[in-house]
Amino acid sequence: MTASIRPRRSVLYMPGSNPRALEKARTLPADGLIFDLEDAVAPDAKSEARTLILDALAQGGYGGREILLRVNGTATAWGRDDLAAAARSGADGVLLPKVESAEQVREAEAILKNSGAPDDQAIWCMMETPMGVLRAAEIAGSSPRLGGLVMGTSDLAKDLHAAHTRMRLPMLVSLGQCLLAARAYGLAILDGVHLDLEDAEGFEESCRQGLELGFDGKTLIHPKTIDAANRIFAPSEAELAQAAKIVEAFQEARAAGAGVVVVGGKLVEQLHVDMAERTMALARQIEALGRGEV
Repeated sequence: MTASIRPRRSVLYMPGSNPRALEKARTLPADGLIFDLEDAVAPDAKSEARTLILDALAQGGYGGREILLRVNGTATAWGRDDLAAAARSGADGVLLPKVESAEQVREAEAILKNSGAPDDQAIWCMMETPMGVLRAAEIAGSSPRLGGLVMGTSDLAKDLHAAHTRMRLPMLVSLGQCLLAARAYGLAILDGVHLDLEDAEGFEESCRQGLELGFDGKTLIHPKTIDAANRIFAPSEAELAQAAKIVEAFQEARAAGAGVVVVGGKLVEQLHVDMAERTMALARQIEALGRGEV
């Protein structure tokens, strides 16, 4: 299961134990939603939260947003029941916490399959521990059901004893390793959250850094950050215009039998055409999502 070209600019965590949040999520302009049964839910509210999420998904109304359900780990008292519920929830994917091995993925996959999960329900993995990062390639290649990786930079920083700075220099090795693993196996990958909700400038810097590194989008913890993430991770008008020029010039040159294509003084090869076509396809998908067609 390789990553489709679909908008994942903004993916918002929603606490599964909060009915008002689950209702509000239907109106938010996020590309994706993570309904959370793990960190955002107290132990004595896990079962109730599971029921609330199942009821909300059954009611629908989330449009074309990609829906992931973050379950508790299978070693907990709730993990297996969470997976069984996720299998029949209608969610696009199941997000596993603190993944550290391919075996964890395959165990979850077996539970989903035995619980009747549809073939196209993806498994996503939280990459939030040193061992998980070291085994990123093993995890990314663990199952055809894998849809993507999600960075858990807060937990990772804690385990690394690292500072969670604006530029995230202590995190770059981990971010890069997970990016390499995701792209090697054709998976999507989402950047970690920015915790300081009062630091709008720092949030935008983090988004731009994530975009430059190659992430598909940003995981979020508050709706007020959606617009900035959507803007930064979307192709700009200038980028779209340049992409169109590259594709057109390349097609014209090939039709004329020319072996060299130059656009704006720069040599254009097939790889640049592939990147340009992907940029244009993403823009079309963003427009379709805005119209409720995705």
